[in-house]
Amino acid sequence: MLSKIIVHKVGNKINQENLFLSENELQLDEDTKELLTDYFLNAFKSEEQFQFYSDSYLSLNAVFSSAAEIFENRDKFNFESENIAKHLFEITQNTRVMGGEVFVVYFEGGITEEGNQIDSIGIFKTENKNPFLKVNPVDDNYEIEKDYGISLAKLDKGCLIYNTDKETGYAISVVDNNKNGAPEYWFEDFLKVRQRDDEYFHTQETLSVFKDFVTKQLPQEFEISKPDQADFLTKSLTFFQEKETFDFEEFTNEILEDKNVIESFVNYKTEYEQEMQVSISEEFPINATAVKKNQRYFKSVIKLDKNFHIYVHGDRKKIEQGQDENGKYYRLYFEEEK
Repeated sequence: MLSKIIVHKVGNKINQENLFLSENELQLDEDTKELLTDYFLNAFKSEEQFQFYSDSYLSLNAVFSSAAEIFENRDKFNFESENIAKHLFEITQNTRVMGGEVFVVYFEGGITEEGNQIDSIGIFKTENKNPFLKVNPVDDNYEIEKDYGISLAKLDKGCLIYNTDKETGYAISVVDNNKNGAPEYWFEDFLKVRQRDDEYFHTQETLSVFKDFVTKQLPQEFEISKPDQADFLTKSLTFFQEKETFDFEEFTNEILEDKNVIESFVNYKTEYEQEMQVSISEEFPINATAVKKNQRYFKSVIKLDKNFHIYVHGDRKKIEQGQDENGKYYRLYFEEEK
């Protein structure tokens, strides 16, 4: 339930725009609260979550510090909302960043997947203004007036900070639908967040590192055909779709089979973790949403010159590769043409 809301106007400091801070919260009727709640919260469709971090002490993260103060004492809501707006104003270092209204909102008692009630703080920025028409009756006629305002169809930028896991930087949902040539502005410069170390993260990272291994590293070390690469990708995706939990040893033995290929993947994964400064678990519950989001990157396509594309979805044994006097060829076996 939306219980507190205040709006500030944050311009682009680099472009000599101003910062305007409201003194008081907005007083809204229930219909408007419901409308705004839907507008703000419906923007968060992904299960991917983030957490605040700092290069030194977590308390030095400006948004984390303000959120912690509000969760501790809601009487500080107005004061800390001003600090959030000031921080956003000060960190703007790109002329492409658009100014806009910043809504700071306190939600009481949202329901989690586990059935628990938890409070949250929302920070939402509107940047784009869309034209709309107002039709007004005048005497026996109508007049049309053009104006500009905030569309409720899509939120430009937002984050939702849940009052849980404070010691590791809270759990946060983030959306940025208007990057304006400044992709780091919202995630890194303002919020300073990174992805949470949860089942979504481990599912996504394992899929990503395996795909890179199959498409980049495997062809360099082993004599492997395009159909075999496609088969590895198809089988790996099927594994994630059918299993509830991931076990690294089970996965590598079932998908890669050959001990030399398995050893190569282990080394590749280790180098990836060191380079990206992450640690990917070898046992975790598989997150179905992460699998669904990443499956479009596992399309197994064999491109033949500029003439044909072969999309491989299943049985590797139904594809044969060869060469004759006319050139290289693939032979495909099927039961039904659709």
